[in-house]
Amino acid sequence: MVSPIHSLKPRSEILLEMVPAPQKLAPFALAMTADVLEDAATGRFVLLHDPAGQEGWSGEFRCVTFARAAIDLEMANDPLLPEIGWAWLMESLKKNNCNFVAPSGTVTRVASASFGSLAGRDEDSEMEIRASWTPTSGDDLLSHVQAWIELLATTAGLAPIPEGVTSISRTH
Repeated sequence: MVSPIHSLKPRSEILLEMVPAPQKLAPFALAMTADVLEDAATGRFVLLHDPAGQEGWSGEFRCVTFARAAIDLEMANDPLLPEIGWAWLMESLKKNNCNFVAPSGTVTRVASASFGSLAGRDEDSEMEIRASWTPTSGDDLLSHVQAWIELLATTAGLAPIPEGVTSISRTH
């Protein structure tokens, strides 16, 4: 079920790394992090599996993710930013033909201004999308990871890869 995930090669701008998974959330877990080149975005994906299911999951699996990216101040001030971030997640799941139930999450925006000895720094802002959902089957888990990678690319502002074009992945 997870061997295709271990073999996944994302687009060349995204560095993907398997990391230790949390041990106490479910009997089985897989975790990875991703960084978009030039610090454009970062994220984490955790796939949890409990054959008995858990309360609130509505199934045996649960995807727990986050994606964080720097954004310009104008975008941070857009009152629709949270809805846009959530729409990006839902669109990436739909585009990757993910079947899921029980989605939940938050979209957070932060704008920072520096003072005192840090006063010379430019103002900056970022958005963070934290989300979880339950895949309805263990047969298409790779598509859920691909949806998360697409969300990360979108938050980083990477141009979509046109239909029929394959990205050349970097080797690690």
